Amino acid sequence: MRNTSRNLVLLFAPLAVAMTFAPDAVAADRPNIVVFLVDDMGIMDTSVPFLTDEQGEPKRYPLNDFYRTPNMQRLAQQGIRFNQFYAMSVCSPTRISIMTGQNAARHRATNWINPQKNNAGPHGAPDWNWIGLTPQDVTLPGILRSQGYKTMHIGKGHFGAAGHPGSEPLNLGFEINVAGAAFGAPGSYYGEKDYGQQTRRKHHAVPHLEKYHGTQTFLTEALTLEANALVKQAAKQEEPFYLYFAHYAVHAPFDSDPRFAANYKDSGKPENAQAFATLIEGMDKSLGDLLDQLEALGIAEETLVFFLGDNGSDAPLGDQHEVACAAPLRGKKGAHYEGGMRVPFIAAWAKPDASRPMQQRLQIPAGKIQSQVAAVQDLFPTILDVANASGPERHIVDGLPLQTLLTGKPDPQRKEQFLMHYPHGPHRSNYFTSWRDGDWKVVYHTLPDEKTTGGFIQFDDGHFQLFNLASDPFESTNLAQSHPQELKHMMQGLIAQLAAHDALYPVDDAGNALRPQLP
Repeated sequence: MRNTSRNLVLLFAPLAVAMTFAPDAVAADRPNIVVFLVDDMGIMDTSVPFLTDEQGEPKRYPLNDFYRTPNMQRLAQQGIRFNQFYAMSVCSPTRISIMTGQNAARHRATNWINPQKNNAGPHGAPDWNWIGLTPQDVTLPGILRSQGYKTMHIGKGHFGAAGHPGSEPLNLGFEINVAGAAFGAPGSYYGEKDYGQQTRRKHHAVPHLEKYHGTQTFLTEALTLEANALVKQAAKQEEPFYLYFAHYAVHAPFDSDPRFAANYKDSGKPENAQAFATLIEGMDKSLGDLLDQLEALGIAEETLVFFLGDNGSDAPLGDQHEVACAAPLRGKKGAHYEGGMRVPFIAAWAKPDASRPMQQRLQIPAGKIQSQVAAVQDLFPTILDVANASGPERHIVDGLPLQTLLTGKPDPQRKEQFLMHYPHGPHRSNYFTSWRDGDWKVVYHTLPDEKTTGGFIQFDDGHFQLFNLASDPFESTNLAQSHPQELKHMMQGLIAQLAAHDALYPVDDAGNALRPQLP
């Protein structure tokens, strides 16, 4: 079943009037664009090595030999991968950052959105953007659609709470929505269970896939079949398309994909970890099937693919503050460590051909690793530039175009910075702000002394953690006490960034904002 709408023109009419159209906005040589987004996939959940050694060469670690992702390898070999690409450490903030080009501290959807109730937390920022995006918000698909692109949403939405407009991708600039809803986790990956309809989690049953109910079609495969059908239709219409293909995989529940279970049964890993690996491999097969479809349709040379995860790994291997599921990085989804925020990112033409004018305008080198810092909000200006599209000047964009980095060159105009603001709890790492600036990273814990029994994590280091990522990339040593001047400098930067983004803060029992304090 395909979900479409005829009312979006009315919803976006004010936005269309406000836009300044690019001179060549209706040119026929604009590329197709695919954002292939994987849920809960960290930088180490792949056979593709993203981390590098002292010489900048890719370095394999044990997890790279556990996972099987040949199609990610295929994409990386024909394009460029980033090894310091950041996302927010939980999902909804990242997804809305891709849609708006804004850091979560600015768009204020700073936590994962519980579809049914406001999950700010007992001291959480009371005015955070729980309802999510609205039809009045400027969005990437809204801009692209108003300027000639066919905009298609496949898979996980999670842009807004149930009962609010943001829960429906059709209200946010997409012409077509298949499977997108308010929730972030599927009721089930199994077609035999109607993707959750025949379970206790029927409130998370994935919509629009009734044709596969009662079959052995795994959810990842069903979404791929739907995506390939839509791509075929768009190719026939000979109009550029924007495909936002957001897999529910590899989010829990860790339902084992039977197509790949035999590959991990002798791995020695726990059962849930084996199931997680099958979800990874099924996602990778989906990527390969999509690339094959683009090539079969004769449009691969004019299709630009961006592959990424939405937050750090949630592989069922160890605690979120340990070196385990993202080893050698520390932490996992929700954590303030690199393992919670570092995600895989690959950009490539679906089929490289240097003779094509489109590819000559954006020359992506094959097999290159880019080590300069970038982040999810950078996709918004990058894609608009590639599409020769423009949005309203009133819309604030925190992201910066990636075009220079995509060519494999350094961009001296970009600062090596990333802000992660999480004024919420209890959820893994609670009430923290992380600020990276150059080689240094500081983490401020707003409520460091609360006990875990009350829903908070006890940090022996108090309010502050300070790391030098150049000398200590795996965050093993807190330098807050030994480097007081650097700590003060970094905290000044963190406080200034929150102010510049008009951020919200946790509150005390009286409702007073708990703003970060200098050491």
